[in-house]
Amino acid sequence: MVRKVLTSLGSILANAQERGLVAQNVIRGLRSHRRGKDADQRRRNDTLEVGVDVPTPSETRAIIAALDKNARWRPLLLTAIFTGLRASELRGLRWKDVDLRRGELRVRQRADRYGKIGPLKSRASGRTVPLPPMLVSALREWKLACPKGELDLTFPNDRGGVEKLSNIVERGLIPVGIAAGVVTRTGEAKYSGLHALRHFYASWCMNLKEDGGLELPLKLVQARLGHASIQMTADRYGHLFPSADDGAEMAAAEKALLRPIG
Repeated sequence: MVRKVLTSLGSILANAQERGLVAQNVIRGLRSHRRGKDADQRRRNDTLEVGVDVPTPSETRAIIAALDKNARWRPLLLTAIFTGLRASELRGLRWKDVDLRRGELRVRQRADRYGKIGPLKSRASGRTVPLPPMLVSALREWKLACPKGELDLTFPNDRGGVEKLSNIVERGLIPVGIAAGVVTRTGEAKYSGLHALRHFYASWCMNLKEDGGLELPLKLVQARLGHASIQMTADRYGHLFPSADDGAEMAAAEKALLRPIG
């Protein structure tokens, strides 16, 4: 019961922190204390780390594989992984804003923690995000089985209304993470908030193509995430950008610089 309460409260605070309503997520501090002093220090510094706050590519592949056996949550969690939408944006997404023919979705509204549909966090939050083929296929299948409702929601509850964030986390994300083997040493789900999948999407956008990433420039990453400024993106994710000045790159640059002219 304590774990469930902390998970729900942590998700609420994570959403509030993204919206700028609270300065920090105190539940993160509690979790990081259990993981040791080093992890606790990282969280206090608000520095995201791959494998701690951000799922690694291998962990994400395991989660995606586990989703094949979970038809109810597969389309929603795949959308979270491959679009980086905030939890509120996922819960407020409408079918009319999903263009499966063109392979893109438009973020136009959000659902708050009370299930009320309203405007986005900021003007910059309104954006168009491309969809990879796997996600397009999953959404085509889901559209046939999706509960219908007046709100035209892409990921509604069984009655067609706004799905609760706690349901998504406790019935979808956490069980899938455990099934995928992405767990802590005590057997709990390693990532218990949808913000972790948003962090993965940001890192995927930035990773080199040779490493399976999109290798997008910072300005485009900002647009994909719906951040109000490029500084916000740089402050949050800048340290995750892969370094291009390794030994081989330095040697090639040196050779080009010193190449005789003429």
